[in-house]
Amino acid sequence: METSIIIETIIKAMVVLAVFSALAGFTTYIERKVLAFMQRRLGPMNVGPQGVLQLIADGTKLFCKEDFIPQNAVKPIFKIAPIITSATAFIAMTAVPFFPEFEMFGYTVRPIISDVNVGLLFVMGVAGVGLYGPLLAGMSSANKWALLGGARTAIQLLSYEVVSGLSILAPLMLVGSLSLIDINNYQMGGITHWLIWSQPLAFLLFVMAGFAETNRTPFDLLEHEAEIVAGYATEYSGMRWGMFFIGEYANLFTVCFLISLIFLGGFNDFYFIPGGLAIVMKVMFLIFFFLWTRASWPHVRPDQLMWLCWKILMPLSVINVLITGFVMMF
Repeated sequence: METSIIIETIIKAMVVLAVFSALAGFTTYIERKVLAFMQRRLGPMNVGPQGVLQLIADGTKLFCKEDFIPQNAVKPIFKIAPIITSATAFIAMTAVPFFPEFEMFGYTVRPIISDVNVGLLFVMGVAGVGLYGPLLAGMSSANKWALLGGARTAIQLLSYEVVSGLSILAPLMLVGSLSLIDINNYQMGGITHWLIWSQPLAFLLFVMAGFAETNRTPFDLLEHEAEIVAGYATEYSGMRWGMFFIGEYANLFTVCFLISLIFLGGFNDFYFIPGGLAIVMKVMFLIFFFLWTRASWPHVRPDQLMWLCWKILMPLSVINVLITGFVMMF
């Protein structure tokens, strides 16, 4: 019995790694096409029909690029930083239930690698460790622009982790569990039971913190090309840079799954739509929303980002927790 569990876990881990690595690359193509459509451009067009083979071209280019390391860089840390970013992004996915249970060849498959009773805490804790990747990359690169990007990383991610943590306290108070499956099951009664209706402020705060923690516009200050060349990744090339990029898109998928599971009914059936298809549609819409925002909003300044976090979002998240507590008591 234990051997079968180990084999099942290994297979699930390999599937998650392969699928989301491929999705990270495919999302870049979708992002370029969506932004091109919104900004009246063509986007990738020349590599395959409608540019669909652009992903293969980009991947080949990354593998073939010279793996350059600056002479004065701290080489061991420089090499391990991209691994930290990509590894933590995929480790965080181990506690995320992607779909409802289903039968395959007479065997019940649970689409979650490790169902821990503190799944949400585990996901956010491991994702928080991911900030060390860009931070160490910037500090070890022997480049002032990279160092500035690393400093922004520490400030931005640490600050908005406070907001994301406080924002989900109120929904957790209602559910009474840190398990993502329990949070999903709490919303089984239909669309009226989704937590977005009872916790709209928590939803908005968590989404805004998600933009900052996934380095998405308008909060993409970690590698802001107009100011600091490429931020913490200035000195990276080839697949070392590619690992940062894969980790960033993997984190984007994780955040979209968390938003769907916590606030939008998760993988419960949605009227006539099966639960598995419903959560895929929700995640796809959220991915599109993140891309839409990039096409619509300008960047903010670092001081504006910190002002928004500490003077607006964090007090609102604390107030939301207090109001939820009072409502539950009285």
